[in-house]
Amino acid sequence: MSNPLVHAFFVGRALAEAIGEQVENAVTGALGELGKFDAEQRERLRQFTTQVLERANLEEEQSMQGRPTSGAIVPVASKPEDLQAMIDDLRAETAQLRAELQRYRNRSSL
Repeated sequence: MSNPLVHAFFVGRALAEAIGEQVENAVTGALGELGKFDAEQRERLRQFTTQVLERANLEEEQSMQGRPTSGAIVPVASKPEDLQAMIDDLRAETAQLRAELQRYRNRSSL
């Protein structure tokens, strides 16, 4: 029989090595799962983005059906009189709304 102190040393050393291997395996497995999870999430995000863009394109195509493709969009600068008339109409409407609001407030305060 050998010295119990020497035997305890070797048991402790074997235990430390076994624990080290178990920790290494656990960390390696966790990092592998984390990498797999990250890759799956990236793929899901890519698929989601693709689906959103496909829907947007489909809805855009559906909304543009039956509309003329050329000359449908008129730049604002090409019709300044229409823009100015629109601004004037909006100002007049705002003035009417303010006047009506003031009349309402005057009636409510009596």
